[in-house]
Amino acid sequence: MYRVFEALDELVTITEEARGLPMTASCVVPRGDVLELLDDIRDALPNEVDDAQDVLDKRDEILGNARHEAEQSTSKANAEAERAVQDASTEAERLVSEARARAEQLVSDAQAEADQLRARGRAEYDEMVGRAHSEAERMTAAGQDSYTRSVEDGRMEQARLVSQTEVVHAANAEATRIVDAAHVEASRQRDECDSYVDDKLAEFEDLLTQTLRTVGNGRTNLRGTVNGLPSSSMFPYDYQS
Repeated sequence: MYRVFEALDELVTITEEARGLPMTASCVVPRGDVLELLDDIRDALPNEVDDAQDVLDKRDEILGNARHEAEQSTSKANAEAERAVQDASTEAERLVSEARARAEQLVSDAQAEADQLRARGRAEYDEMVGRAHSEAERMTAAGQDSYTRSVEDGRMEQARLVSQTEVVHAANAEATRIVDAAHVEASRQRDECDSYVDDKLAEFEDLLTQTLRTVGNGRTNLRGTVNGLPSSSMFPYDYQS
C-alpha cells in the first residue's frame, strides 16, 4: 500500500516539473514514466479495492431491488389500509343502522306504554269520578229526604201546637228549633258529602301524580338510552313509585 502513495507522489512531481505549452494550461509529460507509475499503482492496490468496486457496481442494482420491494410493500400496505377502512366503514354503518332501529323500537315501545298508562289512568279517573258523583248524589238525596222529613215533622208539630192555644208560643219556639235543627243537619250532611267527594278526588290526584311520574321516568330513561346507544337496555318502570 506504501508503493501506491509513493507512485502518486512521483506522478505529482512529474506533472509539476513537466514543460508547459505556450498560451495553454497544458503540459508535456513523459508517457512511459506515467504509464509505468500507473501500472505500479494498479499492482499495489489490494484485492479489497476490487471487491469494493464490485460492491459499488452492484449498488445500483441492490438499491433498485430495494426500491422496487419498498414500492410493492407500500402499495400492498395502502391496499390493505383502504380495505380495512372500507370494512370499518361498512361495520360502522351496520352498527349505526342497528342502533337506529333499536332506538326507534324503544321509542315505539315507550309510546305504546305511555298510551296504555294514559288510557288506564283515564279509565280509573272516570270510574272514580263516577263513583264519587253517585255517592254525592246519594248522600245529597239522603240529606234532602232527611231535610224534607224534618221540615215536614216540624210543620206538623207546629200545626199541632198551634191548635192548642195554651201552648202556642211554646209550639212556635219548638217548631223554629226543629226547622233550624233540620237546616243544621242538612248542612252537616252536605259538608260530609263535599268532604267525601274531595277525599276521593285527592286519592285520584295522587294516582295521576304517580302515573305521570312513571311516564316521566320512562321518557328520561329513553333519552339516556338513545344518546348512549346501549345494546340491550329495557325501561325500568317502577309502578310502586
